Amino acid sequence: MTPIEDLYAIVPAGGAGTRLWPMSRRSRPKFLLDLVGTGRTLLQGTIDRLLPLTGADRVVVVTGLDHLGAVAEQLPEVSAANLVAEPSPRDSMAAIGLAAAILQERHGSVLVASFAADHVVPDVEGFSAAVRHAAVAARAGYVTTIGITPTAPSTAFGYIRSGAPLEPAEGGPTARVVAEFVEKPDAETAAGYLAAGDVAWNAGMFVVRTDVLLGHLERLQPPLAAGLREIAAVWDTGDRGEVLARVWPTLTRIAIDHAIAEPVAATGGVAVVPGAFTWDDVGDWASLADLVPADAEGVRRIGADAGVVAVDSPGVFVSADRPVAVVGIPDAVVVLTDDALLVTTAAHAQRVKAAVDVLKERGRADLT
Repeated sequence: MTPIEDLYAIVPAGGAGTRLWPMSRRSRPKFLLDLVGTGRTLLQGTIDRLLPLTGADRVVVVTGLDHLGAVAEQLPEVSAANLVAEPSPRDSMAAIGLAAAILQERHGSVLVASFAADHVVPDVEGFSAAVRHAAVAARAGYVTTIGITPTAPSTAFGYIRSGAPLEPAEGGPTARVVAEFVEKPDAETAAGYLAAGDVAWNAGMFVVRTDVLLGHLERLQPPLAAGLREIAAVWDTGDRGEVLARVWPTLTRIAIDHAIAEPVAATGGVAVVPGAFTWDDVGDWASLADLVPADAEGVRRIGADAGVVAVDSPGVFVSADRPVAVVGIPDAVVVLTDDALLVTTAAHAQRVKAAVDVLKERGRADLT
């Protein structure tokens, strides 16, 4: 596979993945885990599918200070200069914007593609084709996103509604103007979207020139843009620590969707290319269970095969290192670690974060 010569990859590796508690914790979030049993963590899998498009020297990973050591250990192919540590979480716009500003300081305006560190994409060829199509529209000045072709009327994702095709010279073979971004809908609305056929799931994948991204940011979020440029200007100097400590805590905390994608789409500046490849954001235990094949008894499991007994419990999912018996609980989810046990069902998997919130309220930081 031939790399895209002008493309740099930005990989935001943050968040705690609390809906995958108790396996995913603040100290060991889901992107550092091998959740699907491939022998590679989600972060390593992300880098594996990006390297053929960029090469190791054009991948920048943005992560928290607490996870920098683990990220460096898992990614020996990525140089220390391309591991960007943020002192505290300031949401996706600050993370992606800082990496883009650093790359522009180093190389001038370049093409960047941002992909989360904790998604599963088995179809690497389909993914690569979509990125190449997105690069064409991005070079023409569009903020370009890859919209995932929906397979069900999911309420777990935001949606992208597409409009007219771009001119061939601007958008390549598949790009269309984004008509609007839509927040996570209810089930009835999601079904209507799917029936209309002009929507895609918003997977938070963006391809854009750094000068375009930072230009939009200066117009829409001037203080944030100024702060990021100030930090980037000294990133490769001895002044980084002082400027970072002073400026970073003042930066606006906002997602790239709200800061850039939605307002720029309202003026016709965002394009979408279809991502007709298998994709999953592994957002909860139910979605992870869907990625794990069932055995002859219909049981889905990860980890050591310690023995699972399922009686009148179709669709059970278990992660445990000791025998587990589930009786009369369809679609049960049982996750056992050294210090915690989760018991829920697939229908309630999105609510696991509420349990983590209760533990925090009770002062059990050791469990979160």
